[in-house]
Amino acid sequence: MSTTLTVNSYFNDQVKSVALNNAEGTSTVGVMAVGEYEFGTSQREYMTVVSGSLTVMLPSESEWKTFAKGETFIIEANQAFQVKVTEMTAYFCRYE
Repeated sequence: MSTTLTVNSYFNDQVKSVALNNAEGTSTVGVMAVGEYEFGTSQREYMTVVSGSLTVMLPSESEWKTFAKGETFIIEANQAFQVKVTEMTAYFCRYE
């Protein structure tokens, strides 16, 4: 297990996350500024909104869905998904 924290920055510092590895596996905790983003996955991701909300276009859907504080959505491996952020939002992402 890594004992150092890894900070990742995306989209000109509009999205930042800190990666951690522990007994539960690999996760990131991050914040997204207001904007629109597209992410790709390399493994299954469980995204939970911690504060704020995320409006998401899931790969298999045709309509945007908003996830509020405490809600989780799952993105399968090797997929792309779009996110609209209307207020500064914090998230927790667990990888499988």
